Amino acid sequence: MSLLIARGVVIRLGGRTLLDNADLTIDPGRHVGLVGRNGAGKSTLLRAISGELAIDDGDIRLAQRAKLGQVKQETPEGPKSLVDIVLEGDPERLSLLAEAETAPPERLAEIHDRLQAIDADSAPARAATILAGLGFDMAAQARPVSSFSGGWRMRVSLATALFSAPDLLLLDEPTNHLDLEATLWLETWLQKFPGAAIVVSHDRGLLDRCVDSIAHLDRGKINVTPGGYDEFVRIRTERAAQQAAAAAKIATQKAHMQAYVDRFRYKASKARQAQSRLKAIARLPVIDSVLEDHVTRFNFPEPAALAPPILTMDRVSVGYGGAPILRGLSLRVDQEDRIALLGANGNGKSTLAKLIAGKLEPDSGTMHRSGKLRVGYFAQHQSDELIPNETPIDHMQRALPRALPAQVRSQLARFGLDADRATTPVKNCSGGEKARLLLALATRDAPQLLLLDEPTNHLDIDAREALVRALADFEGAVMLITHDPHLVDLVADTLWLVADGTVKPFDGDLDDYRALLTERARPAPKQDAGNQRDERRARADARAATAPLRRAAKDAEARTARLTTEIKKIEAKLASPDLYTPARKGEVAAAQSTLAALKRQLQAAEAEWLAAEEALEAATAA
Repeated sequence: MSLLIARGVVIRLGGRTLLDNADLTIDPGRHVGLVGRNGAGKSTLLRAISGELAIDDGDIRLAQRAKLGQVKQETPEGPKSLVDIVLEGDPERLSLLAEAETAPPERLAEIHDRLQAIDADSAPARAATILAGLGFDMAAQARPVSSFSGGWRMRVSLATALFSAPDLLLLDEPTNHLDLEATLWLETWLQKFPGAAIVVSHDRGLLDRCVDSIAHLDRGKINVTPGGYDEFVRIRTERAAQQAAAAAKIATQKAHMQAYVDRFRYKASKARQAQSRLKAIARLPVIDSVLEDHVTRFNFPEPAALAPPILTMDRVSVGYGGAPILRGLSLRVDQEDRIALLGANGNGKSTLAKLIAGKLEPDSGTMHRSGKLRVGYFAQHQSDELIPNETPIDHMQRALPRALPAQVRSQLARFGLDADRATTPVKNCSGGEKARLLLALATRDAPQLLLLDEPTNHLDIDAREALVRALADFEGAVMLITHDPHLVDLVADTLWLVADGTVKPFDGDLDDYRALLTERARPAPKQDAGNQRDERRARADARAATAPLRRAAKDAEARTARLTTEIKKIEAKLASPDLYTPARKGEVAAAQSTLAALKRQLQAAEAEWLAAEEALEAATAA
């Protein structure tokens, strides 16, 4: 029996039809990722399912007695502790406990049986576990909810929804207010969640790991495909290719018959055949045109090369006037580095970014920058500094006072801000458009080092992929602070752990870090504590033993990607007819020599990568 059935749903908002005779069925235990372009109606559909929004036509039915769970839009307030707020997510338990205070003896037995059935005794422990996974330690859990900022209160709302153990869980961009650690924990929780879920997310990693089908909302209709997001893209691409081939075949048939009609329709001896062809043309099936979504492209300016290292720190401490937030930092950054910062919110990741960006000065120690180093700093909170009534062009002209109008527009166009968007007041821009403007401003002077603090918060999946492609082509250093594991996996080849007041390289990859977080969150049983320690030590030893192999494989893979990009650039240069003139003969020879050398390096890098992967596979299997 289905848990949710939506049939023929029509929703109109603001004169637009968002859903037009749309259907969706959710069976118990199914995890569905709801995707679609910004403004397609994903959040609107969730509101309709929850009953917050009336539909214009059709029917949405939830199974009888099914419990619905969702994150409330209003963040919790008041003096109650976080644990008490989360426990309110199970109103039946609270009602039974209150009734037990005054219930007569004959009713008391029933109440206790029901409390035992819903596992009421373990509720505080379950609430505490969820809060811990979302970043609240035991001391924080006892604090009043009013003492936390809005972003942290949203985490409490999410914890309440998860704790309620619903039959159907509705999640709308659940990772937006989480750091990487909480995002990884949520992924693990969702994978084990036995109920059904509809998850709206732009995080394709989460969609690949936590859902078993994708519901694509496009032009008012919902199409469901099995598997995660990668499988959805594969199926959609194949369907588009088949559709395009069918449309091309029918167009050819139609053109051939139309040519016959045009030639003979007014010739008496051929009139009947021409009319027959016209009828045949009318009977040809109509193939919906394959509307290719606009491909989002980002393009970072090419920075000038600097001699390594571009930045060094020696025993640096930094803070905000009181006790240092970070201390004893001895770090080095080169122009080819791709670094992701790990560590829970509040540990000092943004402090380190501000130090490197020059927003903070060291309290002690020495910090050296290359004399020509330019740093591009992107932080999501910078959107608050944008002037609402000014356009992106106004902002960029002020940032580039000597630039020509064409250069200003060109810099905005690098991040998809076309003529219409560039002249729209910021107050009317979407979150994604503001993020694009901030990226354009941060890179206006072709920096050698990009500091990106949560760059994907308001970007849709296409824009996130565009950012990944642009960073792959970028010839400078990148330092990432992000809750998006997919971005870390595809961009970073070095991980730094910000914890316990310092910053150190993390010897492993993101899977190792995920395993470390899971291990820390797992409560150790009171019995066999020695065995537990031995097992943890054995797992740590195993990770340490294979870490060099993983690092070698990742380094070789990153080198392969960089060499491939360089080879493509030189091949594109050699493909230009303008290059082959007598005056540029030496330039051609130099390019061909460089190309041959790069291909040899690529072959060696690919061989190293394969050897490391084989050695890693053998070591893991041992």
